[in-house]
Amino acid sequence: MNSSAHNVSSATNNIEELFRKYVIPSYARFDITLTHGEGAYVWDATGKRYIDLGGGIAVTALGHGHPEIADTIAGQARKLVHTSNLYYHEWQGKIAQQLVNHVGPGKVFFCNTGAEANEGLFKLARKFGHDEGRFEIITAENSFHGRTLAAISATGQDKVKKGFEPMVQGFKHVPYNDLDAVRKALSPSTIAILIEGVQGEGGIIAASADYLIGLRKLCDEKKLLLMMDAVQCGNFRTGRFQSFQRILETTPAAQSFLPDAISMGKSLAGGLPMGAFWVRQPYADLLSAGTHGTTLGGNPLVCAAALKTMEIIERDKLDQNARELGNYFNTELLRLRDKFPKIIKAVRGLGLMIGLELQEDISSFKASDKTASIQFVNRLHEAGILAIPSGKQVIRLLPPLNLKASEAQEAMRMIESVVTRIAS
Repeated sequence: MNSSAHNVSSATNNIEELFRKYVIPSYARFDITLTHGEGAYVWDATGKRYIDLGGGIAVTALGHGHPEIADTIAGQARKLVHTSNLYYHEWQGKIAQQLVNHVGPGKVFFCNTGAEANEGLFKLARKFGHDEGRFEIITAENSFHGRTLAAISATGQDKVKKGFEPMVQGFKHVPYNDLDAVRKALSPSTIAILIEGVQGEGGIIAASADYLIGLRKLCDEKKLLLMMDAVQCGNFRTGRFQSFQRILETTPAAQSFLPDAISMGKSLAGGLPMGAFWVRQPYADLLSAGTHGTTLGGNPLVCAAALKTMEIIERDKLDQNARELGNYFNTELLRLRDKFPKIIKAVRGLGLMIGLELQEDISSFKASDKTASIQFVNRLHEAGILAIPSGKQVIRLLPPLNLKASEAQEAMRMIESVVTRIAS
């Protein structure tokens, strides 16, 4: 090993050792130490370049090192980073206005993460039903709503709950896309229904138009809140600002459809930590002064970054880019499925929120006890692609919305080479 390679290896080992000594081991990390990024690419400590199709789990909507975002953050940091929510500042008001304009009449609360945004929805629902003694929220099986205690209670996956029982009471899980199951689950305590427009951690499963319309009608009949978790599938990822807008865009009833509340997060501020939830009128004032709060949420720095992120997405028509490149990936991945049916089981998604489901009995993976999704992602890493596993069989592609066609084509050539080697 030459001295340069030895120095790189030593530096990487030192970083990993710091994590082992000082960072709580709540993540099973891949053996990659990233150092910097530019656009859709990132580099590791060895100098290897990767196309980032994971986007920090749908966070880096404009890729890495975007000059306008960087300039906005630097400029704002020189003016005002934090004030607390005891005072007004223009940037929070402006980004709230933008979000309302993209959804519908209502108001917005700002926090730091998607999980916090969902906590806000839980409190909104309980506040709404408190005087009638209603508090129960119906969520979907295979859903994911965050890692707080209430959020894992709301999540319809047993694996996130293990070791943290008893769960917070008041959540009930039913099959996704099954309106009859929701009806049967209703009780005198039910106050709200919470679903994702597209289940992300659950394997990239989209709600059907009939399901959404049916839920809205049911909630109106039973005086329930219809709440949507758009933390991963929102902010133009599907080709519209909200996934329900994309799902319903060819449906006649779409014009009258509106949830009662929506949680947001991940890519809102182009990579800075930001969460938010929108609440429609007439429920927007339920959480009055003293009922909910945050120290850091909605500070000038993240709001300025969010405003610039929204401006760039709209100016550069990146919603349309998400559609076009999403269609490209979908077509090419379906071609691969037809070419390698023993490796790829299904392809699904909307816009640049894409799921690649693997077959359950891939011979090349039998020698390892790791899940198929982890093994496949590791092969992608070797080829120079970052992607996100979803459960045991699904790989998520969540690239930046400003991904170029040439970069998508390069990524597809690499994905095909990986599938070809697995099949050989």
